Order: sequence, then structure tokens, then C-alpha cells
Amino acid sequence: MIIVTTEFVPGKEIKELKGFVRGSTVQSKHIGRDLMAGLKTIVGGEIKEYTEMMEDARKQAIGRMVDDAKQKGANAIICIRLETSSVMTNASEIIAYGTAVTVE
Repeated sequence: MIIVTTEFVPGKEIKELKGFVRGSTVQSKHIGRDLMAGLKTIVGGEIKEYTEMMEDARKQAIGRMVDDAKQKGANAIICIRLETSSVMTNASEIIAYGTAVTVE
């Protein structure tokens, strides 16, 4: 599956639009990560536990978007975007979306 943020795939011709595709996941913090994050706020620096959690969530959302595109018969996704939003206290949704297409 080709995934790009642009409206085209360089060197390829879009033959068919398959439509909107998306994938999402909701991730929540857990006590172990919160304890480490709390300590990190005292000394400063990257909170690696959350960085890793969000990276895993992005991968999962993109994977689900790719599955959606495959079900529609696409071999590429153009105009991909990622967004994060808070859905409740200590939980965030990560959504990946774009336009599924067939390219040659």
C-alpha cells in the first residue's frame, strides 16, 4: 500500500477514486506511565513512555486505515492526515484518514 500526504503519487497515475478511508484507536494512560511522567515533569525532558504509546497508537490507526483501503480495492492512499483528540480524562483518540485510490 502506497501512503502519501500529497494529492498524487509521484510517477503514478490515479486510475480510480475508491473513497474516504480511516482508522482509529483510543489509548488511555496507565498508572505506571503516569508515575514515570510525573517524575519527568520534575526534572524535565521527553516522556518516552508517552512517546512510545502514541507511536504505537499511530501505527495501529494507520494499519486500520490501510485495512479499510484494501477492503475497497485500493492500492494507495493519498492526502493522509493524522489527528489526535481527547475523548475523556486520560484518554486520546488517534485517527488516520485519507482518500483511497487505485494507481498504475
